Parts: sequence; C-alpha cells; structure tokens
Amino acid sequence: MRGPSPRLGERSRAERGEESLKCLPAGRWRSGAESGARRTRAAPAFLRSPPDPRRTHAGQKTLLDAALRRHLSRPAALPRRRAAAGSPAPRRAAPPGSGRHGPGAERPWPRFPDALRPFEPGPDGGGGGGRVSPRQRRDASAGLYRGRRCRMESCFDFALCRKNGFKVYVYPQQKGEKIAESYQNVLAAIEGSRFYTSDPSQACLFVLSLDTLDRDQLSPQYVHNLRSKVQSLHLWNNGRNHLIFNLYSGTWPDYTEDVGFDIGQAMLAKASISTENFRPNFDVSIPLFSKDHPRTGGEKGFLRFNTIPPLRKYMLVFKGKRYLTGIGSDTRNALYHVHNGEDVVLLTTCKHGKDWQKHKDSRCDRDNTEYEKYDYREMLHNATFCLVPRGRRLGSFRFLEALQAACVPVMLSNGWELPFSEVIDWKQAAVIGDERLLLQIPSTIRSIHQDKILALRQQTQFLWEAYFSSVEKIVLTTLEIIQDRIFKHISRNSLIWNKHPGGLFVLPQYSSYLGDFPYYYANLGLKPLPTFTAVIHAVTPLVSQSQPVLKLLVAVAKSQYCAQIIVLWNCDKPLPAKHRWPATSVPVIVIEGESKVMSSRFLPYDNIVTDAVLSLDEDTVLSTTEVDFAFTVWQSFPERIVGYPARSHFWDNTKERWGYTSKWTNDYSMVLTGAAIYHKYYHYLYTHYLPASLKNMVDQLANCEDILMNFLVSAVTKLPPIKVTQKKQYKETMMGQTSRASRWADPDHFAQRQSCMNTFASWFGYMPLIHSQMRLDPVLFKDQVSILRKKYRDIERL
Repeated sequence: MRGPSPRLGERSRAERGEESLKCLPAGRWRSGAESGARRTRAAPAFLRSPPDPRRTHAGQKTLLDAALRRHLSRPAALPRRRAAAGSPAPRRAAPPGSGRHGPGAERPWPRFPDALRPFEPGPDGGGGGGRVSPRQRRDASAGLYRGRRCRMESCFDFALCRKNGFKVYVYPQQKGEKIAESYQNVLAAIEGSRFYTSDPSQACLFVLSLDTLDRDQLSPQYVHNLRSKVQSLHLWNNGRNHLIFNLYSGTWPDYTEDVGFDIGQAMLAKASISTENFRPNFDVSIPLFSKDHPRTGGEKGFLRFNTIPPLRKYMLVFKGKRYLTGIGSDTRNALYHVHNGEDVVLLTTCKHGKDWQKHKDSRCDRDNTEYEKYDYREMLHNATFCLVPRGRRLGSFRFLEALQAACVPVMLSNGWELPFSEVIDWKQAAVIGDERLLLQIPSTIRSIHQDKILALRQQTQFLWEAYFSSVEKIVLTTLEIIQDRIFKHISRNSLIWNKHPGGLFVLPQYSSYLGDFPYYYANLGLKPLPTFTAVIHAVTPLVSQSQPVLKLLVAVAKSQYCAQIIVLWNCDKPLPAKHRWPATSVPVIVIEGESKVMSSRFLPYDNIVTDAVLSLDEDTVLSTTEVDFAFTVWQSFPERIVGYPARSHFWDNTKERWGYTSKWTNDYSMVLTGAAIYHKYYHYLYTHYLPASLKNMVDQLANCEDILMNFLVSAVTKLPPIKVTQKKQYKETMMGQTSRASRWADPDHFAQRQSCMNTFASWFGYMPLIHSQMRLDPVLFKDQVSILRKKYRDIERL
C-alpha cells in the first residue's frame, strides 16, 4: 500500500512540476471523472501558490479567503459542503485502479497537514524555516513592548496628581550630554508652559532631559548607552509617570519601532507608531516634524480665501523619493500606474542614497527626468488633494506640509495611528486610503462633492493652526491629552477638540458646560445672558463728589442691560465710606485689591455672574446710550472685544520691530479695555493661560494690560476686535496731570507700550493682532432724517 502523501512544501519544485506535466497516451483526453479525481487529490490553488513577501498579514488573509471561496465553488468541493450542511454526499465512481481502497470504493477527502507552513516567516522574515509568530517577533524587540499592556489604570500613579494638579517636571540636563535642537525645543515648550514645575515633589509627570527623539543608530543625533543612563535616574521608578518623546526609531533595513532601551511603564509620545504597537489611552501619537519646525508660533495656513468651487489646478499630487528595495518600497513603486501628467501628478525619484545606481531599475531615468520638471511648492499650493504614502517609516513630512497648504491629505499608510487620533476626528480633514487599493484613489476623490472638499480644506487649516504649526503646540497638545485622561470628570469632548478655537484655548477647569464659553452658542442654539457686569478700575482716592468715576458709575447704572457694578479699588488710600458712593438702581460691589496690581483687573472674580463684562477705567467718559449700543453689538459677537478707544500696530522697517500708534487712521487692531465689553471667560484665560513672566511685566510697568488682553483674544479668535461709533473723547480731560490715572501724558508711557508689543509678540511666536477697517454705527447714524426716528439719538449729540 502507498504511504501517506508527503506534505506540501516538502517536495521539490522539480518533482511537483514533473507530476503536473505527465502526459496521457497520444490522442486521448482525460475523462471528466479522472479530472475530478485529479482535482480532489491536488492541493487548492491558494495553498500551492508561494507567499508574496510584500503582502501584509491582512492582505494575505484577503487572498486566502478569496481563493478558498473559489476552491469551494468547484465540483470536487461539493461533498464537503453538503456534509457541512447536514445532507448526505452522493457517491462518486472512481477511475479503475485508482485509490488504495480498490475499485468502486468511495474516495475519502484528502488531508493537507500543515498546509500553510510555507507561509510562516522564518527568523529572517522570509518564508519557511522555524515557527515564529508575530507576537514572538514583537516580544523579541528590545524593550519597547515589555509594557505593551500598560494603561493609565495599571501603569500610572494618579495620586501624584491629586495634590498639586497636573505639573510636569523636566530632569536637569546632565553635564556633557548632547541635546539636538529639536529636543531642546520640546523641553523649552514644557518649561515655558503653565504645567512646568522645578520641584519634582510637586510633579505629576516627568520628562527626561536625555535626548530620546532620534533612536536611529545610524543618526549622528543618536545617544549611546541610554539604557544605563535612564536606569541610573533616581526618579525613574521603572518609567512610571514618565513621558518619552520619540520621532525616529529602528534603523536599516527593517526600521522597527524599538527605541533601544527598556521604557518600562513610561508613556510614549511617538511619531510613526503603528496601531499594532500603540497602547490606546496611554501612548500619544505625534506627527513627524523636521528640525526646522518653528519652536513657537509658526506660519499660518495657506488658505487665504474660501474659493468656490474649491478646486485647484491639480486634483492629486505627490513628489518624493522612491525606494527601490526594502520596507516602504511597494506603494511608492506603484504610483506611476496612477500618474497621468495632467491633473494627477505623482512624481518619484530613485536618485537618493549613496548606492542608488546599484539598485537602479528600468524606470529610474524616466522618473528622474519627470521629477525635475515640477516645483514641489508650486504643486503643493495648487493641488486639491495631496498623497501621503508611507516612507521607510509609517509617518511622513508630507503630512504636515499638506495640512499647512490646505491640500487635503490622502493617507496611504496602512496601520499608522494618526497623530492625536485620540481626540482629532481625521475624517473631517483627510481621506483615509488603503495601500492595496491604490488604483481606486483617483476615482474616489473625484466623487467627493465640492462642498465636502471646501469643508475638508477649512478643517486642515484649523487643525494646522491649532495643534501642528509649532513644536510648542505639538507638545502642549500632548500634555493636554494626558491631563484629560487624568481628570476625566472635566475632560474636553470631541466638539471642543475639533471645532474652533480648539482644545488648547478651552480650559476645562473653567467649566464642563459648553454654554459657559463664548465659542459654542451657535452650536448649542444659545445666546449669551442679556445683561452685563461693569468692572470699574479705580486707582485714585475719592475726594470729591464731582469726580469722573462717580459720573461714570451713575451713567452705567442707568443702562437697561446693567445687572451690577463692581468697583475694583486698587488705590493706596483706604476704601471710602459707603455713603460716599451714589445711590443706584443696581447693586454696587466694592472689592479692595489685595496686590493692587494692574493684572488684578482681569482676575476671574466670583462676583461676576453675567457672561458679559464691561471693563472701564475710572476716567472714562461714556453715556448710557453708548453703553447700551455697545452691549447690543457685543451680543452678536460674544467671542470678540467690542468697544470705543481703538489703537493700531505696525512693523517698523528701520528699527525692525513692532510699533504702536494711537494716531487716527483708517484701520485699527486693538480696542483698549478702558471702555470695552468682552466675555468673562477671558478673565480666566488671562489669569491661567498666560505665563507669569508677562503678567509680572505688566504689573511692574503698571501698563500694557490692555494690549496683552487684545493679544490674547486675537490669538484665540483669529479675528480683530470691533470698534463701535466713533468718539474722539473717551478720557476725562479735567483730571490733574499729576494724578496716577493721567499716565497717558507720561512720556515714558508710549515707549513702554512699544516695548510691550515686541515682548508679547516674542512669547506668542508671531503677531496675533489683525487689522480691521470696520466700525459699527447705529442705524440712521448721521443720516439726514428726524432725530426722533433714531433709537440711539443721543450718540450724535456727543
């Protein structure tokens, strides 16, 4: 009797070929029964095909499933299918002399032991060899995945954050350790943030001063002996409550995600991290950024106008390297199939690396010539969609470049955990493609409606400016995400992260209700409260009943929208007696400032119960009608500053610095808070978002607090303030020139404000102020009609 059939893969190719090529006697065709028996004995086609090493595991599974369906559809597979369905299989006549059971016996279903054995990659990553599962390969990586089951609940000590809140400690730099500029920017962003603490006993999170950004052993920025250096840190504690930043890991040829040392229970803020290795709600996926990425500020997005239709010269573009061999070569090697040289321009070049000519293929010369014909920037700024295929690693610089250029990214990097995917809904700003379906990309993007394209492009600009335009924003977004995990009861929701102004400017400690912020009234179908609180900043003693502050108090109290008046007493003299204040129809609350500094006027006082704050200097001259009209305007623009005194900024080319001017011109960029209305949330943001260094500067100079508030609001809203009806006199001119309130006449006052402008712009990293030429007047203002027909008739008499 014949022994059992040898296993597939154990016979040589020559033997299999010889068997398949056996010929029948001349002139004779094989009968149907013989063919069926032949098919029964043969292995299914998908089992006999050699594995494609370029396919992913998911791709192989798809091929196997498809081939299995084809095999089951053949007649030879019917007996098994019917048996599986519970019906008896019909007997089938076997060819004479075939089989080991003799003539007429039923042929049993053949067995294929270890049929998939040829597909098991060996230790070298190829087919055949020993049995090594994907999990075993991951475990073989040094250090990175030892804590792969870590989550916040199991590998993070929340107790460190309960006492002092979310504070971040950066280890002091060790003598002789080199730190690349990119990592210096990361550490500087942390040290300049409101989260930083220099006391490790107060810290909730720890960040290494050892440079972990580039862990490619071939890189000149690679730090050697990092394993022992990290283990010697006395606060390391197996990485618990530590955050490690990393951009590059692994090296040629496989570019694994191993950072080269045991991270223990530390969290990873890592670029190009795969979904397979990403630990949800523990790690943070960050974008890959270049060494030239700005530390603060950053350039604005390139979408200047909302053009309708939102189509550009090119539909889809890409220009980059083509890898002839190794990981990441498949997708880019296939781009020429989609390139049409008209509206789909996908250019690659082989001309990179030292030995590119050694691996040169037949397409290289033609590709290199075509590559040189196009300017990358011109393509980027004139394309609707930008292809973002994977490179050697999953991430690519093309991702941030496309976002900034308002070019909708088309992602072709299977398995990449997109940056900040925990909070950002990338379906609103990108097209997520599949590397295996490259040929379908052009037809897919052509089917997207123009309205959707415009929405995608607008969202790219919001995300770029909110989270990606600088190293500081990338770092702060990472820290804010971790903070939300720790304090889940006040964490930001998806709407906050994905709508203007974004998660960095909406502080959940202020409120967990979206209706308490000035940015979401339209989304929630709400309106701000119909009343305001006036806050009068008093700095001179009350010596006469005819002082401007008392006149102002009476005028404001008569407003139909005034709920209460708060007098902030920042004078060195004692508080005046209660009977010295005039009688009003609204409550008057006098608060004595403890520190008596300029920034105290913007503290988030609990006494402010309305959404709107009318901020006033004590020497401001306003009528009740002017107050009413300004508040009516603000109700339509609750996220902006609305008021009377306007100022402007300009760039001084001779001095190469920003200048400040109070001259009357056709435009303005600031509305001073000596007579302005804004949302009370900006008091909280001013106090808790801005660094102590800027507020200390304001307090020492007793100046510039109004400029700083304008910087803050414009940075958040990306909009200018709103000036209402022109009025040249808004300060009381009768006050003595020697009083503290008459600082406008001080010759040093103007020079200080010039200096403040440049200091503030330096901290923000750019100039957030925006010029405007809009002024809002009442209807029929200055029109040649009867004064009785005008609602705000008193304004014209001033």
